[in-house]
Amino acid sequence: LCYRWDRRHTLLPLTEQPRSPPEVLRGTMAVGKNKRLTKSKKGGKKKAVDVFLKKEWYEIKAPSMFSVRNAGKTLVTRTQGTKIASDSLRGRVFEISLGDLNNDEDQTYRKIKLVCEDIQGYNCLTNFHGMDMTRDKLASLIKKWQTLVEGNVDVKTTDGYTLRMFAIGFTTKMPNQIAKMCYANSAQVRAIRKKMVDVMREEASKCDLKELVLKLIPEYMGGEIEKACAGVFPLQNVFVRKVKVLKKPKFDLVKLMELHADAGNEDAGAKADAEAEDVDAADKNITVAGSGGRL
Repeated sequence: LCYRWDRRHTLLPLTEQPRSPPEVLRGTMAVGKNKRLTKSKKGGKKKAVDVFLKKEWYEIKAPSMFSVRNAGKTLVTRTQGTKIASDSLRGRVFEISLGDLNNDEDQTYRKIKLVCEDIQGYNCLTNFHGMDMTRDKLASLIKKWQTLVEGNVDVKTTDGYTLRMFAIGFTTKMPNQIAKMCYANSAQVRAIRKKMVDVMREEASKCDLKELVLKLIPEYMGGEIEKACAGVFPLQNVFVRKVKVLKKPKFDLVKLMELHADAGNEDAGAKADAEAEDVDAADKNITVAGSGGRL
């Protein structure tokens, strides 16, 4: 063994030399070994960039079932590299009030969903994607002393769309009834629900999507359900409250362009309103025997 003299003049083996304090080691460390020392502080100031400089505005074009064709505008990031703006827009769903689409304040309780199916220049060509009712309208219909009846059915239109339709209705008093409540028993509820489903299936399966929307706007089906159920129990406030699009046929650009062919004028929307008025006029002239003039 090799020995050395300590400060106290004692002989120590070289293997038992006292280690240097950690401060000394830290001071003589090689530069670049400790990666933490070279890193900058977290949360450094980022350069403020206005994100709207990268955006573009596109017009939303409603189909010909509605009187207002320019439904609004939507925003999308500009085409950059492999990310194309039209791909980001295709499939986007817009929810618009029917009152705005038809310039009619009485229809504001309806919400229409439109889906963007194709892009032409800076125009988004949309198609019908669903319908709903606002919560405040639905809540205003629900009252005491009556029975609420709901029904739903899956139907397929002639042009291949599969829809799920939900109907709602409320019982009302018989003619000359004195009692304040008008409850239907379970057998009557089942009979009403069956007639609801039958009417919705019959009306939807014999027309295409465009014709079906034109039936939904003036509440034509609600009146038909009311008439069909008059023999079971008198109903009031019957609505098709919701429509969902479950399946679509293969995308056909020709059919979409037919819906948007007359985007320059408003004749198609006016025609839809005229058809709705004709349906309402026909409903007013029809009365059911024994209904007490309700229908």
